[in-house]
Amino acid sequence: MDLNTAAFLLGALLCSVGATEIEGYSRTEGAWILSLNKRMYSVSTLAECATKCNTETLFTCRTFMYDENDSECWTAAANSKTENIMRRRNTALYEKNEYLLECANGIGTDYRGTKSRTKSEQVCQRWDASYPHRPNFTPQSHPRADLESNFCRNPDGDKGGPWCYTTDPQKRWEHCNVPSCSAYQIHQGFSFPEECIVCNGEDYKGKISTTENGFTCQRWDSQKPHNHDYHPSSLPQKYLEENYCRNPDGDPRPWCFTTNPSKRWDYCAIPRCTAEPSTIVPEVDCVTGEGVAYRGTIAVTESGKTCQSWSAQVPHKHNQSPENYPCKGLDNNYCRNPNNELMPWCYTTDPSKRWEYCNVPRCGVARTQGDPVIPPNEEDCYEGNGFSYRGITSETISGKECQSWSSMTPHRHYKTPEAYPDADLRGNLCRNPDGDQAPWCFTTDPAVRWEHCNLKRCSVRPSEVSSPRPHITSIAIQTPPEKDCKIGNGATYRGPTSVTANGVTCQAWSSQTPHSHISFTPETHPTKGLDGNSCRNPDNDIIGPWCYTTDRDRIWEHCQIPDCVEMKCGTPVIKPKRCFSRLVGGCVSNPHSWPWQISLRTSIGKHVCGGTLIDPQWVLSAAHCFESSIWPSAYKVFLGIHTERGNEPSKQERRLEKIVMGPNRADIALLKLESPAIINDNVQPACLPEKDYIVSSTAECFVTGWGETQGTGGDGVLKEEGFPIIENKVCNLPEYLNGRVQNNEMCAGYIEGGADSCRGDSGGPLVCYEQNKFVVQGVTSWGLGCANAMKPGVYARVSKFKDWIDTTIKAN
Repeated sequence: MDLNTAAFLLGALLCSVGATEIEGYSRTEGAWILSLNKRMYSVSTLAECATKCNTETLFTCRTFMYDENDSECWTAAANSKTENIMRRRNTALYEKNEYLLECANGIGTDYRGTKSRTKSEQVCQRWDASYPHRPNFTPQSHPRADLESNFCRNPDGDKGGPWCYTTDPQKRWEHCNVPSCSAYQIHQGFSFPEECIVCNGEDYKGKISTTENGFTCQRWDSQKPHNHDYHPSSLPQKYLEENYCRNPDGDPRPWCFTTNPSKRWDYCAIPRCTAEPSTIVPEVDCVTGEGVAYRGTIAVTESGKTCQSWSAQVPHKHNQSPENYPCKGLDNNYCRNPNNELMPWCYTTDPSKRWEYCNVPRCGVARTQGDPVIPPNEEDCYEGNGFSYRGITSETISGKECQSWSSMTPHRHYKTPEAYPDADLRGNLCRNPDGDQAPWCFTTDPAVRWEHCNLKRCSVRPSEVSSPRPHITSIAIQTPPEKDCKIGNGATYRGPTSVTANGVTCQAWSSQTPHSHISFTPETHPTKGLDGNSCRNPDNDIIGPWCYTTDRDRIWEHCQIPDCVEMKCGTPVIKPKRCFSRLVGGCVSNPHSWPWQISLRTSIGKHVCGGTLIDPQWVLSAAHCFESSIWPSAYKVFLGIHTERGNEPSKQERRLEKIVMGPNRADIALLKLESPAIINDNVQPACLPEKDYIVSSTAECFVTGWGETQGTGGDGVLKEEGFPIIENKVCNLPEYLNGRVQNNEMCAGYIEGGADSCRGDSGGPLVCYEQNKFVVQGVTSWGLGCANAMKPGVYARVSKFKDWIDTTIKAN
């Protein structure tokens, strides 16, 4: 099943099998689909609506929607493989099965799926485009071949099957990797692979949904009865459809969460295929990417420890055995990467050190030992087009974290350190290897392939200095440039938002790709702030700021900019460093860049714990911070401070009026201040998450506090550290925290250790950057030591207490 079909399967929640069916269509009850190309008809019967779709002339009809109550019929060009399904009562969605199949019959002349990459992973060129290749087959010349978008097709009956022109100027066309339907079982218009697995089943896409112990699988898009981090929307490449067994995390074989509340997850009994696994090109002397193909004979870790044999269980027990991972080259004790870690590794023969990375050289790149970890510099800038930029910024213009240049996830690419040895493609630092107009990077957001980086030129252009100020009314003066909000229709908005209301990244105003335009450029409108790709309103649009988009199918869209009269949460005026240093104490924060961080003090002023301001009069902290006393008079709160000493002029001091402990002895507490805090640039609340929200493992999350640094420096000032989220299923494995983590808790940290929250950070925030704001997702709770390998920190999961928080604040 194609990965985009996951969106369609969400509609199965509303599906009614017993309703009237139309031959050749799949039906979803109570559903509606958005489409720019649609047409409405008044009809009397469902059959008439189907006829309207079959005879539609304005566009290729892939879907129709029928409202029996109002006798309305809507035909549409889109389907659930390209657009999201919306809930709508009294409406049924009908989709043509031929456009849902992702396999080819015969040579595939009737293939209408959505694959858009060739066998060598080249992105297909649009059929209506003339660059980089002028096509012989176009939508106009072959109107019945469905040459829309850049989907693979076979308009000329090529015996090799569906193909496309590529976006590589050096390669005109190539066949696509579309499987044959003869190798599939057809079920309700969808294609499913044979019910067997190759290797450890990471590519299994079958429909078995019962575990080896007889448990029924829980749907991947459900959080009941078990909360989890395996979202179909955030892991589209893992094929997490319905409740089918899958292997999204590199386990020995496919598994699923179960519908039994007492059994969180279980393996599935799926036999191995008789077919041989696809061969890889082994890398013997060096590695590319994450080193999954490394088959060399290095058997010593970075610190010089000898590797344990993969088939041995002494001194360390594990499941990474040759039997469980038959295709990963686990011979002898050689360094390997069977579970998609950062680089090859092994278990060690040292009983006190379970595992370590190996010192395997990277192909074509001189390995640099001990690259210093430097927190981002606020004054980082680039000259010219940034080709020579060698700074340490790793954040895009819309706030997304950069993907490592040597990584192929979430985006496969050819801009590698090996291909560009002179471009200094270290880690995930912003660079300009191909002479673009500014430094850029691939992003860690699966939905956004790349963006320019959040950098400024080192010198201001003369035109910017001499340009006259725009004529604005006196009310516009109320909008400081650094505030990300708008007055009125936002004609004077100069904020940083560069994503549309639908989440599409904006095209730079000075750019003519993918959309060519001459109406609004920095040259034609020098006073409208059209530098970079931030949302603007140069034509005084009534609705508000907008931008051209980087989506070839959407020329422009409005942006969602809040009004300045609203009290905003999670948007600090002073930009945080957003440091990922892997140090116990992290990086020293920019003063007041985490304005919701508070210091819980004893009545005599000694720092006890951290906390998070979530409302002008309410603070979130940990229950265990009040073990010595539960009397509010024993504590006070400092806000707006950067140093632990707390003697800044910006300090606000408040006594506590009430302490409310979390329900069921959970390690969370609410503190009511005697009087509300004054909200300003130094004091601001963090945003609260949605109820039961589960943070994705790809989220960008940070812990802040004045806790113990274990000699890493920065004592006495607020420090920050970025952490990856670790799914509870992984965190509860025996080698990690061995089942100690509850559903209302979450884990964050590095598997290899080296960075962690520590004593004194308790009660403080774990915030994650989502939709241009910081949301408090965790309260620092407990851990087994500080920064130990395989022992991540544990945090109270705030989304599980959302109802309690709302009820408590409202009642008090």
